[in-house]
This record gives sequence, structure tokens and C-alpha cells, in this order.
Amino acid sequence: FKLAGKVCVTGRTVSDKRFPDSSPVGQNIRIRNVPFKVIGVLTKKGQNAMGQDQDDVVLAPYTTVTRRLTWYPYLRQILVSASSPSNIPVAQKQITELLRMRHKIAPYESDDFTIRNQADLANAATATTEILTVLLASIASVSLLVGGIGIMNIMLVSVTERTREIGIRMSVGARGRDILTQFLIEALVLSLLGGIAGIILGVGGSTAISMFAKWPTIITVFSIILSFGFSIAIGIFFGFYPARKAAMLNPIDALRYE
Repeated sequence: FKLAGKVCVTGRTVSDKRFPDSSPVGQNIRIRNVPFKVIGVLTKKGQNAMGQDQDDVVLAPYTTVTRRLTWYPYLRQILVSASSPSNIPVAQKQITELLRMRHKIAPYESDDFTIRNQADLANAATATTEILTVLLASIASVSLLVGGIGIMNIMLVSVTERTREIGIRMSVGARGRDILTQFLIEALVLSLLGGIAGIILGVGGSTAISMFAKWPTIITVFSIILSFGFSIAIGIFFGFYPARKAAMLNPIDALRYE
């Protein structure tokens, strides 16, 4: 530490990427063009509560980092591990008292530092996820509403343009419910095609985010089935009015329509 030695310990992800075919111990790795000698590899930890890869790290003495890499005269973050989860509150209290003493903070003054444990980080991640869920649900609801109105308008235009066709079908024996069923099926097909396109884009986007941003994404069968269910519901709900309008046409008036 005092000599600011250029040595480091790598996480499993770093060692696998940089030295896939050999042991990294004893070899050199460059950080900001400064050579460091690898003296060890950390045990694999996996992802944390935020979905970050805890093995994609390189650890070096803080004196080396401050003097050779960052040139910051202070530490911005310290990670501490308690002996057991039950000792975390006691450890937090002891760390707070020690830092207040080291920073010479008076009893009436507020802390100039922040201490957070894994539970706090998990709660923050949960709160963020809930906010994003509400936001995305709102966007999805507006999108469904706009899409449904679009389907209804398309079907209304279709009914208007095919008025004579509807009159001819009724004159040869088609009943109102037959016309209703026909236009409901057409609206349903339009909605399902949009749903399929949305599912393809959603799966592709999630896969791209997972690959490039390294964010873990999960696509369940239930979510796909739910998407199809919403597509069917939107098609039936917004397609019913145009279909009913077509079914209620008077055959004579429909045949006279120009």
C-alpha cells in the first residue's frame, strides 16, 4: 500500500475475457495504459441485486489507484462485508461513529457521508422497478387505445366502401349476424397481426438490450399469451361498433349506395 505497487486482483469475468486459455496469475494487464501484475483471481459471485456483474472488476491497492490512475486525494466509496447479516446494523453504527470521528463532525452536524447496505440497494431497485412498471404500463395503455381507435377507423372506412357488397350479401340470404361475424373476424385479424408484430419487436428489443446493455431480461410464455389475449380483446372491443353498423344496414339502401 505505501509503495503503491502496480498489482491487482481480477474478477472471474475479466480473467476469462483477457486470459481465456491460461492462468492470469503472474501476467500483466493494462489499466489506463498502466501495467498491473495480476496476483490473484476473485471467487465467482455472479450478479448483484441491481443486475450488475460483480465479477467484471479489477481490484488494486487504493494508494495505487489514487496516485497512478485517478489522482483523487480521497476515497469516494468503501465496500465493507459484515461477518453475518445479523451484524449489519451494529457494523453500520460502528462505521458511522468511526467516520464522524475521523471527519471531525460535531454532534449537532449532519453526516457528510452516506452508508447503504444491500437491503437499502434492493429496496431502491424495487422502487425503481415499480416506477418503471407503472410508466411502461401507462405507455402501453395509451398505445393500445390509439391502436384500437385506429382499427375502428379502418373498419368504419371498410364498411363505408363495401356498403354495396354488404347489400348484395344480404339480398342473397346473409343475415345480420353473418355480416357482424365477418367484420368482427376482420377486425380480429388486424389486431392479431399488430400483436404478432409487437411481440416480434418486443422479443428482438429485449434480446438486443440483454446483449448490448448487459441487462438481464426475461421473456415468459405467460407474457406472450397475455399479449395475444389483449390483441384479441382490443380487436373485438373496437371492432364491434363497425361490425354492428354493417349488420344494421338496410339491404335496399345498401344496394342504392353509390
